[in-house]
Parts: sequence; C-alpha cells; structure tokens
Amino acid sequence: MSECLYEVREPGIGLITFNRPDRLNAWTGRMGHEYFEAIDKAVADPNVRVIVVTGAGKGYCAGADMGTLQGIPAGDAAAKKDERNDNILEGRMQDEITRISKPVIAAVNGAAAGLGLVQALMCDIRFAADTAKFTCAFSKRGLIAEYGISWVLPRLVGQANALDLLMSSRVILADEAHALGMVNKVVPADQLMDVVMAYASDLAQNVSPSSMAVMKRQVYGDYAKDVSTASKDALVLMGQSFGRPDFKEGVQSFVQKRQAEFPPVDPTA
Repeated sequence: MSECLYEVREPGIGLITFNRPDRLNAWTGRMGHEYFEAIDKAVADPNVRVIVVTGAGKGYCAGADMGTLQGIPAGDAAAKKDERNDNILEGRMQDEITRISKPVIAAVNGAAAGLGLVQALMCDIRFAADTAKFTCAFSKRGLIAEYGISWVLPRLVGQANALDLLMSSRVILADEAHALGMVNKVVPADQLMDVVMAYASDLAQNVSPSSMAVMKRQVYGDYAKDVSTASKDALVLMGQSFGRPDFKEGVQSFVQKRQAEFPPVDPTA
C-alpha cells in the first residue's frame, strides 16, 4: 500500500495525501520518498497549477515514526531504514518546497508534530481544521530544531514565540496557531477540504501561474535583502512580466469581462 497518495483533480490541483492513518501518518523514509515523487509529478505536469497536501484519517503527520527512531541510539541500521532503504536522517529536505514554482497548500486535518509540523510550515499557505493540534516535540525527545524549522518558524511567529514553542514543545490548538501566524485560516473540520479545494480552484482558474511563481521566489528570496534592493529587483521583474503573454491576457480578460485563460507556468519566469 502506498504511504503517500497522489491524484490530479480539476481544475488543475495536484492532491497529495499522507496515507498511514493507523499511525497518524507518522513519517517514514518510504513516505518521504513517495511524497517527493508526488511533488515531482505535480511540478512537471503543466495541467497542475496548485498543490494541496493533507493526511488520511484523523492525523496530518505525527512526526517521525517512533519505531524508526527507537533504533537510532542503538545504532540499529535496519531501524533507520524502511523497505525502500531510505534513511530517515537523509534524503530530500522539506525546504525544497519553498523553491518549486507552484504554490503548495497544507490542509492540516489533525495532529502536526515534529517533522510533520516542519513539512506543514514549509508549505506556502496553511489551512487548519478547528480540531488540529501542533507541537514541535523535539525538545521532549532530546533533539534540536530540525529540518529548517529554526529558519521558518521565527519568520511566521516571531523569535520569542518560536523559542517558546521549540523549547517547551507544548501542544497548541488551531486557534492559537492562527493567532500566532502559523496558519492562515481555521475552519470546521468537516469543511476543511471543501474550503481548501475551493481556494485552490480559484488560484488554478483565475491567477497567472507565472505570476505566482515569481511572487513565491520574491517572498522567500527577499528575506535576506534590504528593502531598497528588493524594490530595485522588483522593477526588473516587473519589466519582464510586461513581456509575458500572461500580462496581455490579464488585461484583455479584465477589459472584456471574462475569465482569464492563462498559459501554464513559464519555466523561465
């Protein structure tokens, strides 16, 4: 059975579902391998304009599978790896999501802990069920701020709040996560996927894929720039956007009062 499911839904949404519901979708090397395989498919498919990630059952992703972690202190190589021989301490990193050209939305339907929380935070936009729970978990396992969470969490919630969440590993509920800035919106659990898919559908149908790709690169790339440099760089990017068919279509569709028909993401954007 696949540990990560992938399907394409109209009007251009690549839906990825963590699929270990009996383990609250705890992360394994195999799941990581299948997750990034699905990401690659979605990125390569010109018909996919938005990617949505969620979990099967009651959990989103409860972090690294404890069965795997238990063998690490004893040097148990078999416990570090699953049947695909993917080491949970190796492989592709979650921050890769910040560099792909398409928006990635996390639909957090349940517990997001440890590595599962990192994965959700590296997504571009997060919706949470009102029953969702969040915890860093690392300090209570004798670990550190893993997989880039020390980079992304302070940018979402501020340094003091990030240190609180990391050091205490306390569990926070969806409303507090929203108040802190960890999630964009909280919705009733039974409405989560309807709300997320409606939002993703709006992006897929009404927004320029190339515009989203450039904006995503700007937001993540401009973290390390001063405002003057970011502003000057934006002028160059604006000039480039005037030369794309997306600009002409965006203006014409507005004037003609019709839905825009934007081309797939421009790989040179």
